[in-house]
Amino acid sequence: MANVKRVKRPLSPHLQIYRPQLTSITSILTRITGNALIVGTMLAVWWLLAAATSPEYFATADAVATSWFGDLVFTGSLWAVWYHYLAGLRHLYFDAGKGLDIPTAEKLGWGIIIGSVVLTVITILLVQ
Repeated sequence: MANVKRVKRPLSPHLQIYRPQLTSITSILTRITGNALIVGTMLAVWWLLAAATSPEYFATADAVATSWFGDLVFTGSLWAVWYHYLAGLRHLYFDAGKGLDIPTAEKLGWGIIIGSVVLTVITILLVQ
């Protein structure tokens, strides 16, 4: 056998030496927002089921849904919908083989972050 000189390397990238890129952060955030939308959906479904059950049960669900917690969940869900939608459009763009170079991918990443916040604010202003 050949005399192989072994170099000691880490088995995986450690957090101390790995700097996350914007593209990886936006990809992870897409998965998080997709799963977080379940919380808003569950609150809305609970509210609707309570409305169909009884006035007393609806009063409880309505108190939660219209409280600061409900406002926080629904506002976060609104942002998550816009973010997830824009990230999906970016993914379709990537699937077409476009925008795969690093500068364009980073611009698209900032675009979905800023765009989701702007669209959330516009939606809130239009709904109120």
